[in-house]
Amino acid sequence: MSRVLARLEEDLRAEVGVRLFTVLAWLPSRRVLHRVYTSHPSHYPVGGEKSVEVAAGWLRQCIDEGRPFLGVNRKAVREVFIDHVVIDRLGCGAVINLPVLADCGVVGVINLLDAEGVYDEDSVRRAEKLAPAAAAALEALVRKLEGASRCC
Repeated sequence: MSRVLARLEEDLRAEVGVRLFTVLAWLPSRRVLHRVYTSHPSHYPVGGEKSVEVAAGWLRQCIDEGRPFLGVNRKAVREVFIDHVVIDRLGCGAVINLPVLADCGVVGVINLLDAEGVYDEDSVRRAEKLAPAAAAALEALVRKLEGASRCC
């Protein structure tokens, strides 16, 4: 899985740019996001989990509806993410969250963060085209962690 996600990180860096990159698997039985890949392991270690401590609108949009979230500035990041102080310290003020979809639904989220004002709707469209590269690996992990019959 790491090789696939490292390649995806490279591709997304080239396509839209990224300062902080993480990939999280969605574990629906516990309603947590489980970090499986990161560009910044000291700040966001692999294996870390986030209970869904984000705005309800984010959860509905990304997880329930499978639609990307775009936060173009620090204000948008602060309104949605509890860890906005760490995000700001890393020089990030914009975010794209890309749901990763498999046959069973959302299996994870790819998180791209960079400087304020860097991302726009065109960035989201370009990044969305690359997100499916993570689907098989995330679906397999979710099946393993949730049990084969409880993927999504």
